Amino acid sequence: MPFDVALVTDPRYTAATAAEDDWYLANILEEDRLLREALSGLGISSKRVAWSDPDVNWREFRLAVIRTTWDYFDRYAEFTAWLERVRHEVRLCNPYSTLRWNMDKHYLADLEARGVRIVRSRFIEVGCQVQLSELLDETGWHEAVLKPCVSGGARHTYRVSRENAAELQAVLDDLTRNESMLLQPFEPAIMTVGEDTLMMFAGRYTHAIRKRAKPGDFRVQDDHGGTVEPYEPTPAQIALAEAAIAACDPMPTYGRVDMVLDGDGRDAVMELELVEPELWLRCFPPAAEAFAAAIGAVMK
Repeated sequence: MPFDVALVTDPRYTAATAAEDDWYLANILEEDRLLREALSGLGISSKRVAWSDPDVNWREFRLAVIRTTWDYFDRYAEFTAWLERVRHEVRLCNPYSTLRWNMDKHYLADLEARGVRIVRSRFIEVGCQVQLSELLDETGWHEAVLKPCVSGGARHTYRVSRENAAELQAVLDDLTRNESMLLQPFEPAIMTVGEDTLMMFAGRYTHAIRKRAKPGDFRVQDDHGGTVEPYEPTPAQIALAEAAIAACDPMPTYGRVDMVLDGDGRDAVMELELVEPELWLRCFPPAAEAFAAAIGAVMK
């Protein structure tokens, strides 16, 4: 029986059940369960499939919703080739152009140009030979965060200071042989307040969570010991998130906006997650209905 919607995942997460000690897969399955039930309530059938499964006939689906393809940045060339091919076989819920734009953190410069407040950013392009110590002097940042422009899960993310800049220079030189990098000021609020994430469907806010790093770390991802708690954002944060999503062209059907207090004590966008965002539906199950409604609107 053909299905209406493909919920696209990583081949590691295709199991229908999780082992008792596998909380990671259990969370993924719970998120998709909530969405599938909400879709079913609208008369929309769905099936979880791996993006790299060669046996999937994408033409059998009316729509593909990329959900948890959390290996894509490690298989970037393969994933982008798949995306280029599959967009001619099935409609993508978030448009192809939006996905490609959001995969590379250069999109932050576009957001800034469109009037969205972002965490200050400096890009280090492939092949550029720059000295981290000189960049710190030039920007006036005592500490900074260095990360690839194509990344996820805090891959190759480093906290840079004048004390370790020389040590990390070799890492930067090695990485920029093949990829562009992003340098941003280290915002101390990430360790005291945390990072706030607002979920957005069809341009509207539904719910938020606050991510906190474990003591002594700055990485908020649960892969690195970070924790998540429900959060009630301020009206200014909701306005910033809605402005960030509205600045995307075309507007995504679903996504999230990550923000942090910057050095001026104002909320600034750290990242938009529009390709395969974790959406914490399990923290606010009614959001699954908003997600399903947004998907249904795309299918009309």
